Amino acid sequence: EILGKGLEGISRGSYFLATKSMCRNRHGELRDPERFSAAIDRSLKRLGTDYIDIMQFHLLNKDDYDGVVDTLYPVMDKARTAGKIRFIGFSEQYKTEPDHRTVTHALKVDPDLWDTVMLKYGILNQYAAKEALPLAQKNNVGVINMAVIREKLPNPKLLREQIKIWKEEGLLNPIDLDDIDPLGWLIKGGVKSVVDAGYIFAGDHPGVSTVLTGTSSVSHLEDNARALNLLALPESDTLRLRSLFGEIAVYI
Repeated sequence: EILGKGLEGISRGSYFLATKSMCRNRHGELRDPERFSAAIDRSLKRLGTDYIDIMQFHLLNKDDYDGVVDTLYPVMDKARTAGKIRFIGFSEQYKTEPDHRTVTHALKVDPDLWDTVMLKYGILNQYAAKEALPLAQKNNVGVINMAVIREKLPNPKLLREQIKIWKEEGLLNPIDLDDIDPLGWLIKGGVKSVVDAGYIFAGDHPGVSTVLTGTSSVSHLEDNARALNLLALPESDTLRLRSLFGEIAVYI
């Protein structure tokens, strides 16, 4: 409703509107199709619009996938036919599936069903580049890249702790990164911070369509946009990051 009020008086064709709806109800059961249909209508009313550009199943996981496709996807498809939504997608449950198994499964088994997927890909979370992103490219599915920075990259203490853990677990060679400033080597040229590097890396993969930059600060938003406009890190830095973190599939 707050977003709907903020968009009042703004030309509907000047922005792209996306939202999500949970697959399960508060009791942990797959949602009833009729109630799910009503939820789409409520979203339209709250947003003050006749249509939503992208409607997504939120936190879809492998266990729920078949049930959602069989019972709830037809509701979305009917809403699309009625002109209430334009594109259908889903967001992954990254916390339990850092290997992107649902995205990979969906794009192998039902690529024609999905217009978009929302997943996590970034410096410390590169596993999507192994299968999920190439599958999205192959099937012309849009990728919305979420949570590319989160807590670790902007916080030197948390970043040091995470790198230390991965060294102790054998996921990183202890001599490959400095213990105090493990990613400081990325800061040069137009790259002003590790956060800059994070956004640049997250948007550079050809399979990524857009990068979410959630913030409550206008200055942070402007910094993020500037970083994304830099297009790419030096090739040697990108290759080093891939070599360091490309095989790690851990929720952080």
